[in-house]
Amino acid sequence: MPLDQLLANINNEDKTVPIAVGKAIPQIEALTLKVIEKLQAGGRLFYIGAGTSGRLGIVDASECPPTFGVPFDLVVGLIAGGDNAIRKAVENAEDNREQAWLDLQQNGISQNDVVIGIAASGTTPYVIGGLEKCNENNIVTGCIVCNSGSPIARVAQFPIEVVTGPEFVTGSSRMKAGTAQKLVLNMISTSTMISLGRVKGNKMVDMQLSNSKLVDRGCKMIMEEIPVTYEEAGELLKLHKSVRAAVDHFLKLKS
Repeated sequence: MPLDQLLANINNEDKTVPIAVGKAIPQIEALTLKVIEKLQAGGRLFYIGAGTSGRLGIVDASECPPTFGVPFDLVVGLIAGGDNAIRKAVENAEDNREQAWLDLQQNGISQNDVVIGIAASGTTPYVIGGLEKCNENNIVTGCIVCNSGSPIARVAQFPIEVVTGPEFVTGSSRMKAGTAQKLVLNMISTSTMISLGRVKGNKMVDMQLSNSKLVDRGCKMIMEEIPVTYEEAGELLKLHKSVRAAVDHFLKLKS
């Protein structure tokens, strides 16, 4: 195909993904309610996966602390093959049914937690074995898969099945399936953090102020909440280290 046609056809396939995700909202809601329940009670959320699916879980987990100001071990992403597999494929790692449970144990998994297996095909042994062991140990399990009636969906207590259909490049599940998984992960983690009070209105009031762009955004958030100048907002932010703390301190002084 000419390049413009290639790009247009890929884009046309991608447009079907949000529709597929929308059909799975009841399943997404059921799992997210359980995640919220467990995290409100002091538990944690784990993602397990291999390849693209494992990397997407790690991305979502790693973005929760800077975005919502939560501890780094509240949402944990684990990938078959360990951290080396984030950048380079580790041969046969996903075929080990025992390793996910060992990885979870190394992170102190308990009955207070939730484990979500991510796998486009729904057949990854690493994920199946991990979810099976979690079930045996009374740990809540969910999954995000892109086929219907898969082995992983049958193992998970709260399955999410987003059926994205054949890929533009056959079997390249980093495309539509990966996009669907990313969208679902966004929905689960963001709605959970909102429910935990980590967002005010639609503002990231607990975000980590890790660069000048975020400091600038924080100052503007403060100015929207209380009657201060940009410079005063900056001083409050420097002193209290978060938008929420700065605003709460100011309002307490004025009350």
